[in-house]
Amino acid sequence: MKNNMDLPITISPMDTGDIREVSAIEQITFREPWPAESFLTELQTNRLAHYLVARLNDRVIAYIGSWIIIDEVHITTLAVAEDYRYRGIATRLLQALIEEVSSQQPRSYTLEVRPSNTAARRFYEKHGFTVCGRRLHYYSDEDALIMTRLPWGGEKRRKREGGTRREN
Repeated sequence: MKNNMDLPITISPMDTGDIREVSAIEQITFREPWPAESFLTELQTNRLAHYLVARLNDRVIAYIGSWIIIDEVHITTLAVAEDYRYRGIATRLLQALIEEVSSQQPRSYTLEVRPSNTAARRFYEKHGFTVCGRRLHYYSDEDALIMTRLPWGGEKRRKREGGTRREN
């Protein structure tokens, strides 16, 4: 499908009423999907969790989840309903998440991705993420690549604070 950033979607915090639609997307998208109860636990008891949904005509078509851990935002999940992929919705969700958590002044964003998920890897690379490590046996059938990026404007802040990264 054609990339269309003009789809009239709305982005808002996920609530428990969204779980049925989120879970349906989850089941179709991932080889090892989270059960609906995991989303309920995230929303009701995990104080670190921050989830957003994208809606089109009051229907959930995508979601993103993260944990805010001190000064790091760890992206736990991102999925778009099959009929709406490659239309800029994931980009809009990622941008909305970054805007929402910017008041926390994160120093980095991290996530895990399957090495075999080339579409997701390309998406994250397009948005400034780079591979920085590997988690062995993270998934039942393969390792995970750890990807990270600085916050937008983070490079300037790091220099201002006197931190520079040296490669040996």
